[in-house]
Amino acid sequence: VQLVESGGGLVRAGGSLTLSCAASGDVFSINPMGWYRQAPGQQRELVATTTAGGNTNYGDSVKGRFNIVRDRDDSKNTVYLEMNSLEPEDTAVYYCYARDLWLREHWGRGTQVTVSS
Repeated sequence: VQLVESGGGLVRAGGSLTLSCAASGDVFSINPMGWYRQAPGQQRELVATTTAGGNTNYGDSVKGRFNIVRDRDDSKNTVYLEMNSLEPEDTAVYYCYARDLWLREHWGRGTQVTVSS
């Protein structure tokens, strides 16, 4: 499984940004898929994940502001993270995550999100 993120950048506080993660390889085996983030000097933390059945799980700090959507079209297997009401505390490197049927974890290279005050 290979994961490629896109959509990071610089945004002002209160703004919105959408991240995308495209999966390739054994995409049929992916469950769940989602996003984690890591700020400087901090541990990597859960942002949001979604399962094949559509169940979602969000980190406490993003509930009500972020939305995860999974597109399982046959030609692509992409997960989107819609981020609203962004705060400077959301500044981090965002990593796409997937776990396969053999319980192996896969990570993208990450995309930087910077929220200015």
